[in-house]
Amino acid sequence: MSTDSRTVGKQAEASPAAARLDAPARFGRPLVALLWAGGALLLLLSVALAVTIGPARISVPDVWSAVAAHLGLGDSDLSPIRDGIIWNLRMPRTLLAAVCGAGLAVCGTVMQSLLRNPLADPFLLGVSSGASTGAVVVVVLGVGGGAVSLSAGAFVGALASFALVLLLSHTLGGSTDRVVLSGVAAMQLFSALTSFVVMTSADAEQTRGVLFWLLGSLSGVGWSEVVLCSAVLALCLVICLAHARTLDAFAFGQDAAAALGVHVARTRIVLLCTTALLTAALVSAAGAIGFVGLVLPHAARALTGSGHRRLLPVTALAGAVFLVWVDTLARTVLDPQEVPVGVVTALIGVPAFVAVLYRTRSTP
Repeated sequence: MSTDSRTVGKQAEASPAAARLDAPARFGRPLVALLWAGGALLLLLSVALAVTIGPARISVPDVWSAVAAHLGLGDSDLSPIRDGIIWNLRMPRTLLAAVCGAGLAVCGTVMQSLLRNPLADPFLLGVSSGASTGAVVVVVLGVGGGAVSLSAGAFVGALASFALVLLLSHTLGGSTDRVVLSGVAAMQLFSALTSFVVMTSADAEQTRGVLFWLLGSLSGVGWSEVVLCSAVLALCLVICLAHARTLDAFAFGQDAAAALGVHVARTRIVLLCTTALLTAALVSAAGAIGFVGLVLPHAARALTGSGHRRLLPVTALAGAVFLVWVDTLARTVLDPQEVPVGVVTALIGVPAFVAVLYRTRSTP
């Protein structure tokens, strides 16, 4: 745990604000533990069931048999084709959906607390726009001569956009409002660059492919993307949990956090870089999947309260389960045609977003 987090923890008992955050934990720990266990079980069952859904008829026992065989825990009597459908096509896609859902939800939770803005989401810092530009530059302009993949280009573009946000916010003073305004500026700049490249250089086929990716797509992913994104998610989740007490303090404003011993500027940079890294990795693998990081934190917060030690794991599980089923719907509802995942999350998320706006309409 970081020094700032330990400092906040030691001073929490002396702070009425921190005591209010801790109050639900004293009375709701059994419920929170039940939510964790139930969420983990629901995620496991969701993955197993989602893999069975599709044109090829596959049962849950077939899924367990294929997974056990590939993990060296037994033998499988499945045909090579059915085994390949499970292990090489559906399983990595479903697991990446879970990872992306968990990661985006966690990033949204951190951003909303860090910026004290209930409408903040992982893309507020312009990361998705930068990733879009990087992907378009690779696919349409051919930068890299075929040696650079779309995902690599998107990752570099996402980091470039975040670097611009850091530079602008630091130049303009580094306050929370300046960070948000810098993110909006970077988002507009890279969106304009993406549109310019597509309009001037892309043919119809390239435009369609880029548009499909920009709307969020998990088609064609493999185990390499799952491993990379899972590792980044695990690292960033550990960092966020280590700063859980600090995030609790930020809920009452920067002055309150500073009074509790938090180094505000340093902590904000660490957490912004953490969320930007995770968002960049997820967007480079799956495109921009909106509304997950905006809506899911509010749903989880209604169950666990605002304490981030309880909130972050529940939010991750909720996001994972949600996106597993959204992706399953996206790839089957118009079979054999596939709907971009971002379209489905938008159709579900817009009504929820309106509900969030309604709840926060009186918030300053």
